[in-house]
Amino acid sequence: MAREFSTVGVVGLGTMGAGIVEVFARNGIDVVAVEISAPALERGRATLKGSTDRAVAKGKLAEADRDALHERVHFAVGLDALHSVDLVIEAVPEHLDLKQRIFAELDRVCRPETILATNTSSLSVTEISVATSRPNQVVGIHFFNPAPVMKLVEVVRTVVTAPEVVADVEALCARLGKVDVTINDRAGFIANALLFGYLNHAVSMFESHYATREDIDAAMKLGCGLPMGPLALMDLIGLDTAYEILDTMYRRGGRDRRHAPVPLLKQMVTAGLLGRKSGRGFYTYERPGSPVVVPDEATPLATDGALADGARAIAKVGVVGSGTMATGIIEVFAKAGYEVVSVTRGMEKSAKVCESVKTSLNKGVVRGKLAEADRDAALGRISWSATLDHLADVDLVVEAVVEELSVKKALFASLDEICKPGVVLATTTSSLPVIDVAMATQRPADVVGLHFFNPAPVMPLVEVVRTIRTSPEATATARAVCAALGKTGVVCGDRSGFIVNALLFPYLNDAVKMLEASYSTADDIDHAMKLGCGYPMGPFELLDVVGLDVSLAIQRELYLELREPGFAPAPLLEHLVTAGYLGRKTRRGFRDHSHR
Repeated sequence: MAREFSTVGVVGLGTMGAGIVEVFARNGIDVVAVEISAPALERGRATLKGSTDRAVAKGKLAEADRDALHERVHFAVGLDALHSVDLVIEAVPEHLDLKQRIFAELDRVCRPETILATNTSSLSVTEISVATSRPNQVVGIHFFNPAPVMKLVEVVRTVVTAPEVVADVEALCARLGKVDVTINDRAGFIANALLFGYLNHAVSMFESHYATREDIDAAMKLGCGLPMGPLALMDLIGLDTAYEILDTMYRRGGRDRRHAPVPLLKQMVTAGLLGRKSGRGFYTYERPGSPVVVPDEATPLATDGALADGARAIAKVGVVGSGTMATGIIEVFAKAGYEVVSVTRGMEKSAKVCESVKTSLNKGVVRGKLAEADRDAALGRISWSATLDHLADVDLVVEAVVEELSVKKALFASLDEICKPGVVLATTTSSLPVIDVAMATQRPADVVGLHFFNPAPVMPLVEVVRTIRTSPEATATARAVCAALGKTGVVCGDRSGFIVNALLFPYLNDAVKMLEASYSTADDIDHAMKLGCGYPMGPFELLDVVGLDVSLAIQRELYLELREPGFAPAPLLEHLVTAGYLGRKTRRGFRDHSHR
């Protein structure tokens, strides 16, 4: 039988500590809430009151329940007030010496059987535990912010934590309505170890002027369905907190260069640009603590009219290819009012593409998303061809043929001869260098990447890839076309993975390495990222959907181009691909899908 916790102590009443107090009090547990001084105590009390009042206003908490919740909380200055509690959770700032001092004092004050827990997100629970004479009763209980809302709790055991302590804490998490994942004491645990490598990589992209802050954030929200872009999330977490977590993970986690905080991060922290809490971080906010972003000197100017920035007028578009991507792109342009010339190899393929476009448009009508007249008008704008010569008078060509460089280069050499001057030539490649394709023509200034996401009619993002030879006019034209299609175009340089894949796949690869090291299970890692970070899918769910062979190919490209040791594909991923376990398409990947 798990022990019954009737009184719990919480040390430190910042956002996190006050949230943890609320979680316990909401679930009928008496709480002793402790701070270092009377003013800090009052701030903690105000934080708790503000949170519960908002819950009442939103209809998520009855007034009587709120009042009962507050009656369960006893506020006190100093650790001596914790002499008779059953469990203490410490939620003070992430400084090892501070936490060790607190734990030494708790060891003196608390009863011998009291469990001592830390909410640290990055420090060693083991190093904190040795400040006490009872390291077997010390455990990590890592809540996520905001604690009353977030479902995940990481329960962190050290090599000496008693099994019954872990079992008691797991039962307590269940009582609180939380999902717990139990793991060993390792830098960053699950969620932060996977999240902060990705966040640091995004900062490095911004620091190198590879893409703007707006485009990096839009790419990850729209391309991956994440609740926030990485730079906006850094501002929310606090750049000082992020720096501390990265620095600790770098020192504790084998000195992986990808966890070494990007120099810009240290500079911003030194300059007091800490994110939302200081009113300025990667973005500028209405006032300190406000979530409202206001324009600053880095905010892009709103362009009025499609032909701003030297963008060329586009009326007629050629789409070359006959696969899923080409079919989707044809539909997108035709629905947006463009004349479209579809070119495939042979009329048989043209007939298939035509049938696919009709089927997709009809589905739109059946679902009530498209009027019959609009469907007919869209189909009326498309002409079908099996010869590239019919592209002689188009204003833009979008190539969506097979991902083989030799094929694309031969196609672009032909387009160079056929198309009139000033035509923008775009490739939808997701993995090949655009410059290689551009140099197959005599007009590399007119060549861009237009990386649509699958399915093109649904996905709102397009990556606009400019090479070192692409003209500003061609880039502006591509961006204006994306806007006219109702898509968000994000501009980036011609580097492996562009924005989305370059940030997404190293994170997925890190998850595979974590599984490979037997640190956690695929289920627990997926839970951690979905419940702790609000991701729509866990990394292993996503890998099985994308295909392990596709994921491995992208990861290899990133590693070959960037030569970053941390990007080397995880051996487990290579072994599964070799064994033919490619994910859902073969009914077996990281999970068995044969019964689904």
